[in-house]
Amino acid sequence: MPTPLPATTQTYLVGGAVRDALLGLTPGDRDYVVVGATVQQMLDAGFKQVGRDFPVFLHPDTGEEHALARTERKSGRGYTGFVVHADPSVCLDDDLRRRDFTINAIARADDGHLVDPFGGVADVQARVLRHVSEAFTEDPLRILRAARLLARFASLGFTIAPETLALMQQMAASGELDALVPERVWQELGKALRSTKPSAFLHTLRQVNALHAVLPEVDALYGVPQRVDYHPEVDTGTHLELVCDMAAQLAPGEDAIGYAALCHDLGKALTPAAEWPRHLLHEHRGVAPAQALSERLKVPAEYRELAMLCCREHLNVHRIDELKPSTVHDLIARCDGFRKPARIDQLATVCEADARGRLGHAETAYPQANTLRRLHAAALAVRSDAIAAQGIRGPAFGEALRKARSAAIAAAKS
Repeated sequence: MPTPLPATTQTYLVGGAVRDALLGLTPGDRDYVVVGATVQQMLDAGFKQVGRDFPVFLHPDTGEEHALARTERKSGRGYTGFVVHADPSVCLDDDLRRRDFTINAIARADDGHLVDPFGGVADVQARVLRHVSEAFTEDPLRILRAARLLARFASLGFTIAPETLALMQQMAASGELDALVPERVWQELGKALRSTKPSAFLHTLRQVNALHAVLPEVDALYGVPQRVDYHPEVDTGTHLELVCDMAAQLAPGEDAIGYAALCHDLGKALTPAAEWPRHLLHEHRGVAPAQALSERLKVPAEYRELAMLCCREHLNVHRIDELKPSTVHDLIARCDGFRKPARIDQLATVCEADARGRLGHAETAYPQANTLRRLHAAALAVRSDAIAAQGIRGPAFGEALRKARSAAIAAAKS
């Protein structure tokens, strides 16, 4: 039988669940900190230990995470170089002090009482991201977390405190961002792309001179001009921010689409300056940096493939009304849209985000998206078994299927 935790033990709800409740948002995962217990006492009470490096446990009934109150001491380079200390002597304030931002350093007791030693409630009300202590500088991942939280909360009017921005700039200049492992960078980037305003993530990293270390292919777009008649915003980096925000609006929470939007114009950074503001062949030049970025961050294969095909094909979709039916068929085939039909809908969405992610064009209609979807649906409706029933085999079958699908596309275009 499990042994109950000692009566002197105290459990508090902490972190994002407390913050989100104060903001009037629906809390996500609920995390707890336990003060006054040992690892063995948690195990004896039926908790299951899951933290290899930290004393984290799952509640035997709810499965919610409970961590022992702990302190951390910097012991090496990067975000993994910490020595963790957890025992019953560590008090709640000590645990909250190690957290990143004051709005995340608020605890709520079982009776609803808030423990707020660092002014987090006031910063929630003022919509300010502010670091808890100078220990903030010990974890370079916190630069990305700050940018990601701003992407999530920018629509609520959040800003970063000037003193925190200054610390982030110092951290970026120290070179410690180089120690971040790709998986953690992708984790933060993915969360930002699922947010309502991904541009805030890019803008914040650039503001503290961190974007070039984290996403150099993206950073290279800033300062590159485009034709003002097509792009009133002129700057390619500004265009990318608008596109990412439009993608978040068109496909909320879809980070695969957000990532493809992020990568679609990377080739413009490779246009020779002598050719500015035109960017001939940028859709082909962008494939290599999109692949390099994806491989470096260990982006999921489906995301990488979607990003590369959107980079390669977005101009074709923009001029789909000019394409011959057989050319439309081949575009769909290159995207593997007959085996993976969802890709064509994703491509259409990214292209719409590209077209509407321009200064003054947020409400501009983009009929090409639905044209692509309609032509794709017509081609998909062609039954391959009907062709097989005619006794056509081998290479001739593939050509007959292509012709039948192209004919269906032609009929849908007329």
